[in-house]
Amino acid sequence: MDIPKFSNWHKSQHSDDGGCVELAYADGVIGVRDSKNPGGPVLTFTRREWDAFTAGINDGTLTPEG
Repeated sequence: MDIPKFSNWHKSQHSDDGGCVELAYADGVIGVRDSKNPGGPVLTFTRREWDAFTAGINDGTLTPEG
């Protein structure tokens, strides 16, 4: 998959200065990067992958403990 050019990065308003991830959307792909390293790697997800990921968080299937 070609990585699209992301330009409008967004960080949660709940984020503090300790760092967080930022999200951007371009060409039907969601990009995720480390806000402390904006020039670093970008993880990319299709809308379907992202929806499955966030659903797992919301329903408790995915937790920080594993």
